[in-house]
Amino acid sequence: MFAKMHSDTMLKLKKWGYLAFWAAVLPLLPMSAFIGRESGTQDYWAWFLYFVVFGIIPVLDYIIGKDPSNPDEHQQVPSMSQERIYTSALFLMGFIWLGVLFFSGWVFVNNDYSLLGQLGWIVSIGTVGGIIAINLGHEFVHKDPKLENWMGGLLLSSVTYAGFKVEHVRGHHVHVSTPEDASSSQYNQGLYEFLPRAFKHNFLNAWKLEKQYLERKGKKNFSRHNELIWWYSISALFAVAFGLAFGWMGVLFFLAQSFVAAFTLEVINYIEHYGLTRKHLGGGKYEHVQPRHSWNAAHKASNWLLINLQRHSDHHYKPDRRFPVLQTYGTGDAPQLPYGYPVMTMAAMVPPLWRRIMNPRVRKWREMYYPEITDWKAYNKASNPAPRL
Repeated sequence: MFAKMHSDTMLKLKKWGYLAFWAAVLPLLPMSAFIGRESGTQDYWAWFLYFVVFGIIPVLDYIIGKDPSNPDEHQQVPSMSQERIYTSALFLMGFIWLGVLFFSGWVFVNNDYSLLGQLGWIVSIGTVGGIIAINLGHEFVHKDPKLENWMGGLLLSSVTYAGFKVEHVRGHHVHVSTPEDASSSQYNQGLYEFLPRAFKHNFLNAWKLEKQYLERKGKKNFSRHNELIWWYSISALFAVAFGLAFGWMGVLFFLAQSFVAAFTLEVINYIEHYGLTRKHLGGGKYEHVQPRHSWNAAHKASNWLLINLQRHSDHHYKPDRRFPVLQTYGTGDAPQLPYGYPVMTMAAMVPPLWRRIMNPRVRKWREMYYPEITDWKAYNKASNPAPRL
């Protein structure tokens, strides 16, 4: 649909497309709660947002197609990177999310849900939290301005996943596609094998990295200088606020939606680097990160939903880029996912189906980029030496 559109026209459309898309999506949350309550079918409407993400968005991806356009590196990227409308829109969405979160807690307690409805509402809000709180938080924590960086921490605290702020930037982006990175899934590794290590390692590694950072600064680990203590304290304050406002059911809702949001993030991590490894050069040295070390997806509707997160090849290649100027790559420069993240998420939930879709693509990727490597056993088992910085 967009393949023949002029690049300037496409960029103008995208500039307002993110805002228009989210302006249309966000009202669906209170609408689904209201319609369900008034019609007596709240247990079914509780799943509506989940259906939107994993049902309607894939259909839109199919109808709208892919967006191959990129802003010009020399003219458009510098100017677009300075436009405040994008950052202002993200701040607005972030504050809206905080309001939505408390509203959702009220709905959970007062909408007369059965267990089916409670589960549906938690899954729906947790999925939205994974998209807004964690995805926007991810955009913010990569930026240097303190206000943006702090907003990223606040959003991540709202889903009790503040460790991501430290581990993602100082751990994942440094060690991606090496044995050291728990967020880089291995070839033939199933999702449910991947998740326990990812949750455990990423939480503990965040504290380890923060301790190392403070030691280099000559500061104590357990002190006011440890940002993780602050962010997790804010998560605790969220839980207390939900308890005061809605009782123990409010606390349950807050913690449950946090888990679903974190689960959503880790599933996406699983997808983004599955089977892709940086070449070991010997002695713990690895090649520099290139676009080929992350899966790229140019599907338009899901990129609107995820503010270009699916242009992940460029994000790891140039992690300081703002989301509107992330580049998409062709098959010659980066491996391509066959579908957007919503469909790939559902496929990942069924490991045999996932392997059937992705393993041939990983093998083709290896043949294309690393024909000189004939023995992949060490890469498959993540038994190559840990990276030496």
